[in-house]
Amino acid sequence: MTRLLSLAAGVHPELDPANMVSVAASSGWPACGVWFDNSSWTPATTREVRRRLDDSGVIALDLEPIIPAPLVHDQGERVIETAAEIGAHNVLFTSRLPDLSSTAERFAQLCSLAQACGVRLVCEFLPIFPLGTLDMALEVIADHPSTVAGLLIDNLHLARSGGSVTDLADIARDRLPYLQIADAPLRPPIGIEGLRDEALDTRQIPGEGELPIDDLLDAVPDVALSFEVRSTALHERFPDSVDRARHLFERVCTYADR
Repeated sequence: MTRLLSLAAGVHPELDPANMVSVAASSGWPACGVWFDNSSWTPATTREVRRRLDDSGVIALDLEPIIPAPLVHDQGERVIETAAEIGAHNVLFTSRLPDLSSTAERFAQLCSLAQACGVRLVCEFLPIFPLGTLDMALEVIADHPSTVAGLLIDNLHLARSGGSVTDLADIARDRLPYLQIADAPLRPPIGIEGLRDEALDTRQIPGEGELPIDDLLDAVPDVALSFEVRSTALHERFPDSVDRARHLFERVCTYADR
């Protein structure tokens, strides 16, 4: 089975949602992620993103993010409804709430809406957030059907949280609609700031680092891959958005057959 390959929204933080779709289409990507900014997203944005998706045939693999946090309204309902309107397959959820019970409660609230809207809510753990480990994410999704609640594995976050590919052995494959992929050195950076900088600015293209990407793909066959190569160096080397997207696609296109 050929894997669907997707250009993650984080590769192009400078692009608005509609242009993200156009860049993906112009550079050969069959799918892309779309970033939702509540302060700038309007009904006109929804219409234009949907039009460009329909015209190009690019698939919106995910719309992100929903991040509940103390004293912050996460706009989760609006994100999910927008995902349904543009035809996005998944909505990415993580959390900065300090206690897991509050995170699980919020996830449950949003799952009900996601089910009604026909989109899947995927829970991502990040070692730089309170929702920081695989086990915590599994606890959040446990009470919800896999058709509604998924688990998103970012291979960098898995490694930096102390996890490994073997930890995925007992997870039902229908919980894993897609994976986020990037590369990095085996040795982690020092401290929380180092982890944050790496996750946001110094990821590497698969094959440039030392993470066990092949092992992960062997363990989780067939599912879509979102290439989350957030990289200041890549941005500086390819300031043109289409050139950057095309270069990344040329480097990873063989993963479609992995």
